[in-house]
Order: sequence, then structure tokens, then C-alpha cells
Amino acid sequence: MTDLNTLRYSEEHEWVAVDGATATVGITDFAADALGDIVFVELPAVGTTLSRGDVFGEAESTKSVSELYAPVDGTVTEVNDAVVDDPALLNSSPFEDGWLIRVQVGEGATDGLLDRDAYVAHTEK
Repeated sequence: MTDLNTLRYSEEHEWVAVDGATATVGITDFAADALGDIVFVELPAVGTTLSRGDVFGEAESTKSVSELYAPVDGTVTEVNDAVVDDPALLNSSPFEDGWLIRVQVGEGATDGLLDRDAYVAHTEK
């Protein structure tokens, strides 16, 4: 189980877990709940270069379509094909099986992102 307190969060509801030079990115349970039943996910190709704030894909639910925003700068090294094949993983396991992409990042990649307490406060606004 992922320790949610070790993750960093964007105000656009993406989470980031950094392990060395690799950042794993997903959407939060708050975002998944707000979207409702997610039925389609579009993700970038491996090798795509992202800058923080770039749109890197979208999640479509029975309610709406939501763009996915890069919370870090880097190059996509892996895409979670399981979530493309079964978008409901974003609803059932947003912090584990429902991760979206892995990105090669530099030092300080999560500077400026929110910790868990700040993210929870942000969602309560």
C-alpha cells in the first residue's frame, strides 16, 4: 500500500511518487471520485518530453472529459497499459494499479508541489 504522506500533489489533482530519477504519476482518489466511472484514458507515447503544466492525456468518464496535467518536467519512460485497457483502475486503485506514467526526472522535480496535508486543505476549499 502506498503511503499517501510520502507523495507530492499538484493542484490539478495529480500525485507523484519519486524513486531516484523516476517519478510515477497518477490521479488522486479525489479526482477519480469527482470524475465518476472512468471509461477511457489517453496517455502519451514513451519518449514524450513533458514540462510541468503540460497536458499529457485525458480521462473520460460517464460525466465528463478531464485533461491530465504533468506535475513534473521530464521524459516519459513508461505508460501503464493496464489502465488504458481497464480505465476503471483509476476508480478502484488510483494510488496503486491505476498509476498513469513514469517519467525520468531531475533533482528537485517535486519542488513546489503540495504535501498531503496541503493537498487535503486544497480539496476542502
